[in-house]
Amino acid sequence: MKLGTSTLLDAAGMLDLPVVARHLRELVAVHRSGVRPVLVTSGAIGVGRAKLGYDRRPTTIPELQATAAVGQALLMHAYDTLLAQEGFTVAQLLLTHEDFRDRRRYLNVRNLLAALEGKPVIPVVNENDTVAVDEIRFGDNDTLAALVAGLVGAEVTVLFTDVEGFFVGGQIVREIVEVTPEMEAAAGPGTGTGGMVTKLRAARTVTRDGGHLVLANGKTQSLAAILAGDEIGTHFVARPGLPSRARWMHGLTEAGRLTVDGGGARALRDDGRSLLAVGVTACDGEFDAGDVVLVVGPSGPVAKGLSNYPADSIRRVMGRRSSEIAAILGTKEFDEVIHRDNLVLL
Repeated sequence: MKLGTSTLLDAAGMLDLPVVARHLRELVAVHRSGVRPVLVTSGAIGVGRAKLGYDRRPTTIPELQATAAVGQALLMHAYDTLLAQEGFTVAQLLLTHEDFRDRRRYLNVRNLLAALEGKPVIPVVNENDTVAVDEIRFGDNDTLAALVAGLVGAEVTVLFTDVEGFFVGGQIVREIVEVTPEMEAAAGPGTGTGGMVTKLRAARTVTRDGGHLVLANGKTQSLAAILAGDEIGTHFVARPGLPSRARWMHGLTEAGRLTVDGGGARALRDDGRSLLAVGVTACDGEFDAGDVVLVVGPSGPVAKGLSNYPADSIRRVMGRRSSEIAAILGTKEFDEVIHRDNLVLL
């Protein structure tokens, strides 16, 4: 469950304690029923801003970090105080994109959450705004919620926000089987950092990983009612799930981009082949061997994968046969730019 800033704060910009207490009680009830809940929270900067007397959200990274440092402590104290009334406590996890990009750290976070199973604890996840900079910031907690959902293999993800659901032509859409680019293009802005576009992208990620996602109003709607199947908000329907490693790669931010021709795109998508240098027509960005890159064909994104070579090497060998790599680079560690075992189709 993700609580957005608009849900957590009242009209005066202060923590809306009755609403927060209601959501936490519902998480405790879910936990007691045998379900493993994880809370992804926004609000640290909003709470800290009020405490530090800012009239509006700071704009520089140092100011955001300072505001988050104050607000995160206040937010966790409020959560822990409210949960203590139910005999529960908070387990705080502050994450950045590096925790998802690095496979070992990714597995460590998953193991940590597994270790909390059965204990009277609600894991509360937030972006680590106190140390994050532009290159590693999620920028919105809809994306973070989707990544956490994939990490734990969540069956249901609920995004509580300031709208009743996703609207088309002034009418709420109760069920969406597939998020299309047209939907993203039509999505209007919201009041939070992410807005509706990031919520749709989160829905696409969660459903692609095999989970359901519900978008609903956090001020008025109930987690219990959603889990009971009531017609609330917009339900994004789960699709067949991906293996764990594929979910991990799907959630990573690309360090660069490789462009392939039509034949290369078909070889990846239809034939299940590896990406060879001969099929690469362009290489954008600066990345190292082992980084995740986006593979784009004539019709758009095709796949994500772990590059066997750094960007500068790929630019030297792209369009050339694998048998030529050693002569060009002086050595050849791999025949493939991306091996099919380290590639996931989009």
